[in-house]
Amino acid sequence: MPTPTHPSRRRLLVAAACALAAASVRAAAPIKIEGVTFAGQATVAGQVLELNGVGLRAVAWFKGYAAGLYLGSRVRTAKEVLAAAGAKRLQLRMLVEVDTEEFVKAFDKGIARNSPPAELPLLAERMARFDALLRAIGKVRKRDVVDLDWLPGRGMQFTLNGQPRGAPIPGEDLYAALLRIFVGERPADPELKIGLLGGPSA
Repeated sequence: MPTPTHPSRRRLLVAAACALAAASVRAAAPIKIEGVTFAGQATVAGQVLELNGVGLRAVAWFKGYAAGLYLGSRVRTAKEVLAAAGAKRLQLRMLVEVDTEEFVKAFDKGIARNSPPAELPLLAERMARFDALLRAIGKVRKRDVVDLDWLPGRGMQFTLNGQPRGAPIPGEDLYAALLRIFVGERPADPELKIGLLGGPSA
């Protein structure tokens, strides 16, 4: 027969349950920026990830894309992002049409700016594979959704509008190099870095 719960203990349990429910609601809350919405959670490789932050890639008046970073738990520093275990997702939501050759140039430049010189030769072949996947698309269009996922034990998966493009490219070092483009010491956009790390997104 169950033991009766003392009223004060029952109130504490109810309060704790309510707090957990409220936390879950906060965790699942989507964020809208520049007319596009990032879900509060995403499932990658069977793991539920939290939206860590969002930001906007912009130069003066030109707004190229919004980005959202999903991790197993929220962090506030680039070091914590890179050290986070498990699956990860960097999601880009396009605000304009862009030739993918521009992405290739930005990708290669960003990795070169934020990676130790000795590491670049080790990344070169896999960077070329990723560049080829981008070039094969030709263009990304307004409202397109690009997911760059880290799948533990498999590699980086490039997905366009929910459709995987190519096989996962192995190496957590490559995915870390990709993330440093956005949150490294010399990010492509300092304001975007602040947003992805959970700061103000605009």
